[in-house]
Amino acid sequence: MNIRGRLIPAAALTAVTALGLGTLSGCSGSSTAATGDGRLDVIASFYPMSFLAERIGGDHVHVTSLTTPGQEPHDLEISPKQIAAIDDADAVLYLKNLQPSVDAAVAQSSVKTKVDAASLVSLEAHGNEVGGHAAEHDTSKGEESAGKDPHIWLDPVRYAQVAKGVGTALEKADPKHAADYKKNTAALVKQLGDLDQRFRTGLAHTESKVFITTHAAFGYLAERYGLTEEAINGLDPDSEPSVARVRDLERMAKADHVSTVFYETLVSDKTAKTIAHDANLKTDVLDPIEGITGKSRGKDYFSVQNANLKALQKALGTK
Repeated sequence: MNIRGRLIPAAALTAVTALGLGTLSGCSGSSTAATGDGRLDVIASFYPMSFLAERIGGDHVHVTSLTTPGQEPHDLEISPKQIAAIDDADAVLYLKNLQPSVDAAVAQSSVKTKVDAASLVSLEAHGNEVGGHAAEHDTSKGEESAGKDPHIWLDPVRYAQVAKGVGTALEKADPKHAADYKKNTAALVKQLGDLDQRFRTGLAHTESKVFITTHAAFGYLAERYGLTEEAINGLDPDSEPSVARVRDLERMAKADHVSTVFYETLVSDKTAKTIAHDANLKTDVLDPIEGITGKSRGKDYFSVQNANLKALQKALGTK
């Protein structure tokens, strides 16, 4: 993952927003009218948020993601058209501090229903320490400046909490279909509960409890299931690991019977393969599910999470 979020200057954002509103105001007074079918118009910041909106909203919502498939969420440079769309929407679902440009647009928008997923669960700091040494904080990076790990969707339990909050928000935004939103939320929460149980059972008895990733995206998942994540680059997968860190990982791999270095589909596997080669380890994919592409091991959140479970079981040595 690349955590280089880019902020738009406030003055420029204000001007663009005003321009966008002026353009859209002549089309319709509300975004539901603009859809032409009365559905709730929901803007989602990236895949984990759009997945929730679609599953909970069902036929009653029209969901648009600001991040296209295959695009790094943190690399999103929000466009004037997207800024206008946010302001004209019925609801926006985002995760604060993950995409600073989205945060800025949402803060200045007049959209009535703003759902910040980060406010629906407790956040913790993960990945700010690598190999026992505190990492330097770069205030230009959204995640580190916030000091909290945003990858809450990779923990099915936390993701279920977010789902409940999204469901409640949609019920309030569209009371006419509240019963359907409530039903859909309950069904999704049950599926997430089943997924949680599969992870608990599947990872309960393994030869190793330690896994290596290119960056610290899986802190919540590791914590939930009694595992230890060792990240090569902490929060920033694009940085080059120090020689000392590589040596630490090689020693740790031998001591903890680590067999695999995990990388992700949207980031170069170069570093992972180099370290794996030097330490005589295998490589495999552990997907942070920030977007679904042709390279994803599944077509939606659940199928990719199931693939992640299988990859972890294989790497950790399921007994």
